[in-house]
Amino acid sequence: MKIRLVSGLLTSLISASALASTGPAPDCELNRLGTGTPLKIADLKGKVAYVDFWASWCGPCLQSFPFMSDTYKEFKPRGFELVAINLDEERESVDAFISKHPADFTVATNPGGECPQRFEVQAMPSSFIIDRKGNIRHVHLGFHDKDKAEIRSQIDAILKEP
Repeated sequence: MKIRLVSGLLTSLISASALASTGPAPDCELNRLGTGTPLKIADLKGKVAYVDFWASWCGPCLQSFPFMSDTYKEFKPRGFELVAINLDEERESVDAFISKHPADFTVATNPGGECPQRFEVQAMPSSFIIDRKGNIRHVHLGFHDKDKAEIRSQIDAILKEP
């Protein structure tokens, strides 16, 4: 995915229509950072998942990384998965970011670049909370400290569902 395309998505946020917050999560092919092991969004079925689209140049993305680590550690024992999908054009930028801000959750890339379009990413970061059946239940555009409690509450509520 080209950075200029992501920048265009950011610009379109102001005029874009609201993203549908329910329905099946789109599937797309990812590669785990570091190992290159393939991962599909569909592989997350059966778990509650937080799928986050981010880039190394995004200030709010940097702020979200400690939150995502803490959230992952808190909920992982209950069947929670977190996948942060990087949208940088250059691998060196991703590697430099991760070396400074290590993640204990899955960080992935989308070599084909179709994943952000399928999820209709409109801001950086864009996060999607997906239930065990593979349905998007909540969408968060951007990242703000004031949203942390709400996001954790949403994840906890879905994890409590049968």
